[in-house]
Amino acid sequence: MSAVQAALTGALLGGLYAMMAVGLSVSWGMLRVINLAHFGMILLGSYLSFALATSWQVDPLLTLLVTVPLLAALGAALHWVYERTGLVEFTSLLVSFGVMIIMIQLVHNIWSADFRRLAPELNRYGSGSWFVGELAFPLPTLVAFGAGVVLIGGGWLLLRTTFLGRALRAFAEDRDMAAAYGIDHRRLGMLLAGASGATAAVAGTLWALGNTLVPDAPFEWIGIVFAVVILGGIGQVLGTLAAGVLVGALTSVASVLWESTTSLLVVFLVIIIALLLRPAGLFVRGAAR
Repeated sequence: MSAVQAALTGALLGGLYAMMAVGLSVSWGMLRVINLAHFGMILLGSYLSFALATSWQVDPLLTLLVTVPLLAALGAALHWVYERTGLVEFTSLLVSFGVMIIMIQLVHNIWSADFRRLAPELNRYGSGSWFVGELAFPLPTLVAFGAGVVLIGGGWLLLRTTFLGRALRAFAEDRDMAAAYGIDHRRLGMLLAGASGATAAVAGTLWALGNTLVPDAPFEWIGIVFAVVILGGIGQVLGTLAAGVLVGALTSVASVLWESTTSLLVVFLVIIIALLLRPAGLFVRGAAR
């Protein structure tokens, strides 16, 4: 039963991993930018939610009314800089890593390196569980999973069923051809980068609901989030959610059956096998060689 409970808890946690990964995935797949600054924006989102909830004594989810537009604007502004300087994928990796380091240092300077956590009286999502029989559904991970399903599912529907979504997919496939048909790829790129920044704000708040905040957290997130992006398929919105659930379940079960230090080993073994057998991602049709 412990393994089943671990798999359930990990799968729910996978919704949070997916929220952390989806903005990076679409930036990489559609904008051709490996935007490591996305991790810095998640960090900023978590600390801003903490600061706003603590200062205003409000529900942490209400802080999204401030952090979402703020980080959407920051994401769009960063993409404007990337676009104007003509960064290619590899260069964007290096430049955005530098931006991430600046954001981490900014958090250090403002909030110090001390651990922070939302006070229980302000965070009604931080503890407690729902039970179905003997299985427990921890509330923080349940909220994160629900948010991931709703937002990622909504993003997938938008890309598949709307004119804007078709324009974005055409832009991702061939910018020059899309421009020939009157699609303004610069404006669409800014819009998509802003949406990615908004997902970073949501992911940051969801992280703050159930976890202790520390400025160096992005260095811990990188391995897990890149695993989700690669397994889900770069640029694949719905694949990101499925991969998040898979990675979350694998890490939790590995931690229970063996020890916590083996969880990342299991995940990266799965990544290596996936890259050999389905290099485009486990959840991409026709990905096999």
